[in-house]
Amino acid sequence: MVKQERAARTRQSLVRAAAEVFAQDGFVLASISSICRRAGVSNGALHFHFESKQALARAVEDEAAAAVRAIVESVRAGQPAPLQRLIDATHALMNRLDQDVVIRAGFELGGRAPRRGDAADLRAQWQRWVEQVLREAEREGSLADGVSAADASVTVVAATVGFEQLGADDRTWMSESTLVQFWDLMLPRLASADTFGRLVSSGTPSAMT
Repeated sequence: MVKQERAARTRQSLVRAAAEVFAQDGFVLASISSICRRAGVSNGALHFHFESKQALARAVEDEAAAAVRAIVESVRAGQPAPLQRLIDATHALMNRLDQDVVIRAGFELGGRAPRRGDAADLRAQWQRWVEQVLREAEREGSLADGVSAADASVTVVAATVGFEQLGADDRTWMSESTLVQFWDLMLPRLASADTFGRLVSSGTPSAMT
């Protein structure tokens, strides 16, 4: 049991160290030796857990993808209204992107060559979820007249992915105030009159994951 726990800690240290190096240097320039130094383990210990740099990158992406799934599942459990669920999820996602290098690296890895096509595309995963929630809002009549789920999802996905990418260099793009400004501008055009007054642009307690 002690050996298993030690192995699990070593693996987690390697995943986090890899995420830090990938986020700093990019996948192509990241080296196994720099990841090992950051994790404080030998090359042999790394290869015991991961056969290659590609395998390490996939582990980072998988952990990041699991975190995104946990975010959307959490807001779904805590908030039945689809538009508020969407607002809450954007706040939770940006907070995690700001705080957790594994999630930042996971998003970045899937959208960059040579990982593209051989990676878990977190941006596509996020896009599918946004589209799903907005279709739900459309079905229940929560969208403003003349606004379709398809059109709204383009705007929301483009904005949130833009915040994620810009936030790599300037964290204020992922801040609560930036998201509140976005939703304050967006919601009067997006939500029906009946729904608009019930929405909280700063997020509800469901957003605190």
